Amino acid sequence: MSESINIQAVIRQALDEFIQQDTARREPAQQTELLEERRRRESLERRVNELVEENRRARLAADEAERANGIRTELQKLGVAKVELAYRAVQSGVVRSEDGRLVARGENGEQPVAEYLAGFVQENPEFLPARIPGGTGMTGAQKASPAVRGGPVDLDLISPTMSKEERDRVRQEILRVASQTLRGA
Repeated sequence: MSESINIQAVIRQALDEFIQQDTARREPAQQTELLEERRRRESLERRVNELVEENRRARLAADEAERANGIRTELQKLGVAKVELAYRAVQSGVVRSEDGRLVARGENGEQPVAEYLAGFVQENPEFLPARIPGGTGMTGAQKASPAVRGGPVDLDLISPTMSKEERDRVRQEILRVASQTLRGA
């Protein structure tokens, strides 16, 4: 029996050595595989974080575009001629409330955007279209055509490009008004 025990011990020892060698042989491959798996996981985590950040930025940009569009639309409804200029003047005061509505924070506290912009336009009429048609940018043909042909003469319609008939008519009207003024009528 002592010989059989030695055989068992030898077999056991041989198996232990084989297992150790096999483990030592497999360990570097497993370690390499674990490292490679870790790198892939970290790379995927980085990509997911990048996508989350990109999504956040896209949502902020979309929200800002929607906010700007809402302000511009409201300014157009109010008849503002210089929408971009007015937008730049009011945009910093308009924010989103917790419930997602656009509100303005000003001296009067928080108020709806339409009300705030109406007050702004009322305080700053220079953003509205000019009340007097004409001006330095209009050409003589545009000025002269509508009212000189008949009815009273409008001084804004007098221009060097008027026809001879229109000039004669304007001269006659000027003479009539001047003679009335000189007579004291």
